[in-house]
Amino acid sequence: MAKMNVLQALNAAMAWEMEHDPDVILLGEDVGVAGGIFRVTRGLQNRFGQDRVIDTPLDEKGIAAHAIGLAMAGMKPVAEIQFSGFIHDAHEQIMFCGAKMRWMTGGEYSAPMVIRAPSYGGIMGGFWHSQSIESYYIHGGGIKIVTPSTPGDAYGLMLAAIRDPDPVLMIEPVPLYRAAPEEVEDNGEALPIGPGEKVREGTDVSVVTYGPLRHDILKVAEELSLEGIEVELLDLKTLVPYDIDLIVASVNSTGRLMIVHEASETLGFGAELAAQVQKRCFGYLEAPIDRICAPDLPYSYRVGDQFFKPNPARIRAGIRRIMEFSF
Repeated sequence: MAKMNVLQALNAAMAWEMEHDPDVILLGEDVGVAGGIFRVTRGLQNRFGQDRVIDTPLDEKGIAAHAIGLAMAGMKPVAEIQFSGFIHDAHEQIMFCGAKMRWMTGGEYSAPMVIRAPSYGGIMGGFWHSQSIESYYIHGGGIKIVTPSTPGDAYGLMLAAIRDPDPVLMIEPVPLYRAAPEEVEDNGEALPIGPGEKVREGTDVSVVTYGPLRHDILKVAEELSLEGIEVELLDLKTLVPYDIDLIVASVNSTGRLMIVHEASETLGFGAELAAQVQKRCFGYLEAPIDRICAPDLPYSYRVGDQFFKPNPARIRAGIRRIMEFSF
């Protein structure tokens, strides 16, 4: 057992798999000598060699294409896209090739690979370095998507992603890389892909989120408890497949649902969650399902960072709003 932050937990998980499975390799821009722009893969090239931790050209499409080819040849590549804002150049390879491989070959081939995509705002990174890309990839099918928000989840979900027989997109929370360390046992135990977590029990309103906002919402929930509003906080952790049963059970108990995510509101993942909950929980709802999201605009440049994504003030006001609703 050792105290790790998210960055260290990801590094430890990749190291474990590389130590125990010679088919696991890493590739991406600067992942070797430099250890990646955030140093997530620091020390792994020295430990496992240049043939297994490979520095690539600045070519996202090429990184994804080579990872797919390596996966089909029997390797288990972990490909880093330096920032998720650059992943769109690789969209064709990821979604039309890697994600479809099992389906278009009738199960004869698959592409067991991980795409690491550092994401989310909060580092004042501006237009291309603060993206929430999940909806682009949720829509296509054939790929699992995980997004940890704690060091323990980062460790367990990375292990599960590498061991999965199909492509997994790991949306990594850059603002949490060096924040909030916790005790993590480096024992090679993976977390299952799919189940979410009830972070906080509550009786008045269910709040569903994923990624870094979990921590902001938890603080707001503790503050609102002093006003007599008890928030039940759910962290999905996996977006494909997501834990609809966890959400339904919570909403049937509280009668209210607030969805909070950093991506823009229109066609964001929250819209799908709202549709599914409305269909399954209609008779239990005491207020309309609501969402707190980013505006339908490109991400703000640096000085607007704290206002573009949901902040504690907006989250607090949104929860109060849904509690005050009456028919």
